Amino acid sequence: MLIVVAGPYSANTNEQKAANLKAMNIAAAEVYRKGHIPVIGVNASLFVADELPEIERGRVISDISFAIVERCDAILMIGSSPGADFERGLIESKGLPVNFSVNEIPEII
Repeated sequence: MLIVVAGPYSANTNEQKAANLKAMNIAAAEVYRKGHIPVIGVNASLFVADELPEIERGRVISDISFAIVERCDAILMIGSSPGADFERGLIESKGLPVNFSVNEIPEII
């Protein structure tokens, strides 16, 4: 399955943003170890947003992240935030699995 890892990214400091992204990447590595393909919308969008200073950064991140979620088969929620909760809603609206722990995700052998 293609599984999006969602959690808070935005924070008051760059250090906290980096810690939030690190937590998503660690969870994504666990998803991969289970045999699935993890994606993190923020990872896919940050470098693109850097190249578009004329467009509001949050818009670029959201547009790309939400488009990626639309193509996923499930979500792993590692925390709550407005963006992560919206991503969960996109997955729920399709009746797809919402996981709150890596342990809930089946291992592919």
